[in-house]
Amino acid sequence: MKTIGVVTGTRAEYGLLKPLMERIEADEGLELCLIASGTHLSPEFGLTYREIEADGFAIDERVEMLLSSDTPDGVCKSMGLGMIGFSGVFARRKLDLLILLGDRYEALAAAAGAMVHGIPIAHLHGGELTEGAVDDGIRHSITKMAALHFTSTEAYRKRVIQLGEDPGRVFYVGALGVENIKKASLMPKGQLEADIGFQLGNRYAVVTYHPVTLEGGAAERQFANLLAALDKTDLKIIFTKANADADGRAINAMIDRYAAENPERARAFASLGQKRYLSALAYCSLVAGNSSSGIIEAPSFHKPVVNIGDRQKGRVHSDCVIDCGYAPEEIEKAVERGLSEAFLEICAKAGNPYEKPGTADAVMAAIRAYLQDGAGSLKKKFYDIDFCAR
Repeated sequence: MKTIGVVTGTRAEYGLLKPLMERIEADEGLELCLIASGTHLSPEFGLTYREIEADGFAIDERVEMLLSSDTPDGVCKSMGLGMIGFSGVFARRKLDLLILLGDRYEALAAAAGAMVHGIPIAHLHGGELTEGAVDDGIRHSITKMAALHFTSTEAYRKRVIQLGEDPGRVFYVGALGVENIKKASLMPKGQLEADIGFQLGNRYAVVTYHPVTLEGGAAERQFANLLAALDKTDLKIIFTKANADADGRAINAMIDRYAAENPERARAFASLGQKRYLSALAYCSLVAGNSSSGIIEAPSFHKPVVNIGDRQKGRVHSDCVIDCGYAPEEIEKAVERGLSEAFLEICAKAGNPYEKPGTADAVMAAIRAYLQDGAGSLKKKFYDIDFCAR
């Protein structure tokens, strides 16, 4: 019996990891050790560990690490608490592998702890670029600590190899979030409205805006420009709140204020949960903000996406995505284009570069092979690319 640890620290991350967790539990040769941390354990962010338990998973370990501060100092101290907490988990639990997804600082704390404890890491969504956020450095750092790599596009697979990783340990599998959409049982629109207590009307936008962490202090101004642009439309708005990055609370305060002042037009949620969120994407007229979900998942619904600023700069994206700057007139122009008939025709025909059949099964097959081969050594050789041969 091999024990596989899975760390989840946010609502979005859990939704992506869920199909892997289900497969681990169904495998007679594997045991799941589920570790919840970060915003899952925070009342401010909706205590989303309850969603995990409602789905039938037992949370084996909880790592409290989130301070009530979104300053850089507060985030750094949260990471320190995370390393202390994860180290305790790794000392208690004899994990054969740890699965981490993405580029959150919770994942970085877990990765550093696992490396010191000699636990091999399987990393999902490596090789991607988000040039406007500290996530870029976090993601690449986890890549260098990981033994197995699962990328969402072939271009990202090549970048992980460029970082010196053995090509035999780097697998292009597609994005779990896209596979989730293909298999999701969505709520009818009327049921969604009843469930969230809000009439969506004929046209509405799903808006998620996170702090651009390499542009400290600009979050409120940037988000105010987005609100001003949306005010020039007749769209109703579903807000999903910002994450626990530096300046996230400032954005969430603005969201709460806007929703309170416009109760017939807007509704805000700390977490919709996966089923409600995907259902909201399915029926919306526009996705706006700077979330990775707009780049990776929304195009599978053929929805127009207004991607603002540099937070997702560098990521491969579908023809459904319109990039724009922070200026009010740029956002207004992008929103207008996204709602136009001409652009809706483009979206209807656009593909999703993150889609590849059998994503979760491909990840599990590679993990089983790694564990069965007894390839538990953490020693890695740096894979050098022969530039002279290129």
